[in-house]
Amino acid sequence: MTLQLLLTADRILPRPSTPIEDGAVLVEGDRIVAAGTRDEVVAQASPDAERLDFPGATLMPGLFNAHVHLAFDASREMLPNFLASDDASLRAGAKDRLGQLLRSGVTTVRDLGDRAALGARVRAELEAEGVAAPRLLTAGAPLTVPNGHCHFFGGEVDGAVAIRALIDANAAAGADVIKVMASGGQITEGGAEMWESQFDVRTLHLIVEHAATHGLQVAAHAHGSDAIEASVEAGVRTIEHCTWMTGPQQQDRRAAVAKRMADEGIAACSTSSRNWRTMAERMGEELAKTVYGRLSWLEELGVPLLSGTDAGLPGSVFDDPVGALELYEWLGFGRRRILEIATEDSATGLGLGDVTGQLAPGLSADVLVVDGDPLADLSALRNLRLVLSRGSRV
Repeated sequence: MTLQLLLTADRILPRPSTPIEDGAVLVEGDRIVAAGTRDEVVAQASPDAERLDFPGATLMPGLFNAHVHLAFDASREMLPNFLASDDASLRAGAKDRLGQLLRSGVTTVRDLGDRAALGARVRAELEAEGVAAPRLLTAGAPLTVPNGHCHFFGGEVDGAVAIRALIDANAAAGADVIKVMASGGQITEGGAEMWESQFDVRTLHLIVEHAATHGLQVAAHAHGSDAIEASVEAGVRTIEHCTWMTGPQQQDRRAAVAKRMADEGIAACSTSSRNWRTMAERMGEELAKTVYGRLSWLEELGVPLLSGTDAGLPGSVFDDPVGALELYEWLGFGRRRILEIATEDSATGLGLGDVTGQLAPGLSADVLVVDGDPLADLSALRNLRLVLSRGSRV
């Protein structure tokens, strides 16, 4: 019989919008049995349940990072390091980075680009070893044009036959989502510029339709306004970066496209790490407010937002989710709203709303214990006392 674990604290956040003072969470195996006031939950615990009390602390759902690259090491030399790494070192590095994410309170991770199904293989290895790890969604090799953005992951496609074949291969290797590089990017020399499209809307339609034959949705890397509009027209599930670029330091926010995203539940992932402070200093406050202000604009229009950092790129570390979330506070988001984005909204956006993202009976036991109250001070999220990932303690 699985023993129960009873956690009690000064407060719990079943959802950020519904704090409960003097609360408790009851866990059995990998599931939450009960969450509510201390008296209500204690009454449901078995006599032999293990009990842990955390005075001065808050119980809350685990955090999300919906955009990482476990194959990259976040150093300035991340790309040459990746290109020079053999499979064994990439696997070891990915496991270490998953550990960093977990120890910083991230219990659900989406990897949006690796080579040779690295993420899916690492996930299987960790499960076989019984090692505590975040829930991991993987994309495998992203679809890109010949010599296109991130071609070094092995996802170059040219024509419908090659597109279908790569989607089939990624699905067979365990992908949970299909990633397409709808626009260029900044780390690939010689490819399309960030604002330039790599695929037209007809091709993006094909990608979405063929991914659906495997029950998979599509995440589109899209900096350019044209690429964003084409991706939305094609029916992707998430837009990564969503920067609305039309040229260097030029934006064209298209309200009609954003409103369609809101109406159809197409989420935007900011992909901003704690690097945002350095970037804002370089750009100057006026330009920074324009670049990052797209998030406030998307929020006002009702576009779902996902918490993701592009971890693995230079300076985009794996162990500081709070530094990334502080961008939203700088933009004027309330702390309750920030926590919603980092938990339940990201869960819903990734199709996991009935799995995790809240503290509720039947959901996965992804639970954080933090000293203090993150609704009063986001930095409380740095003061972790306990992490449960699917019931496993960290």
